[in-house]
Amino acid sequence: MIKTNQFCSDTALANLPKIITIRRFCYYGIHRLKLSKRLKYIAQLVTSDYDHIWDCCCDHGLLGMALLKVHAAPDIHFVDIVAELMLEVENKLQHYCHQSASKWHVHCMDVAKLPLDQFKGKHLIIIAGVGGDLITQFVEAINQQYSDLDIDFLLCPVHHQFKLRYALNQLKFGSKDELLIKENQRFYEIIYTSSHSEKKEDVVSLVGNKIWQAKTEEQLLVSKEYLQQTLNHYTRIQKGNKKNVQTIIDSYQSIIL
Repeated sequence: MIKTNQFCSDTALANLPKIITIRRFCYYGIHRLKLSKRLKYIAQLVTSDYDHIWDCCCDHGLLGMALLKVHAAPDIHFVDIVAELMLEVENKLQHYCHQSASKWHVHCMDVAKLPLDQFKGKHLIIIAGVGGDLITQFVEAINQQYSDLDIDFLLCPVHHQFKLRYALNQLKFGSKDELLIKENQRFYEIIYTSSHSEKKEDVVSLVGNKIWQAKTEEQLLVSKEYLQQTLNHYTRIQKGNKKNVQTIIDSYQSIIL
């Protein structure tokens, strides 16, 4: 472990995994950071129940910085395996953070190897911006390593949503909440889940439940468009005879809007 208030060198970050733990405070510059619609909705689902929040595959760190700004947890962790990105994130944090009660950590490492056992308390792991297949690998690895911990996950895959949902369902993960949004002509499912479900009926659904329960006309239009797009996608796969996905098609066709 590296503990430092200095900017970390390329050499230090290149030696993976590394953990840079730094106490800093948020300054006004962080208020100018603009989140995308997708990241805003993810941030809105975060509650104050956590001691540690892990912003994984954090890219430029905007989500974690927004959570740092509102002191969403005592400790905010930024995680990505790309050393150059983490140097950029660390530089931003050192530049902007000057008045926050939260402590931030920069981890340049594989998300599947998060050192949760080094940090006591309740954990929320956020993984967004990558495919559902990769998120599935991360979640399964973390769950296997820390099966004794009650861990919450906020997941937003860019594709392979059914594969991720299927894995969560098989793991008996509980569904805490879920959202469907449209941004820049793309659809995103946000899945808020826990490694433990209190009731059998609370297990993550294969195709989603709440995301289809529109409360406004706009939400209904988004749901209809997304459902049709998803059905068209799996129908093309089925017609191509590359894979039998009829059960997936049947599951989506059973949805009532």
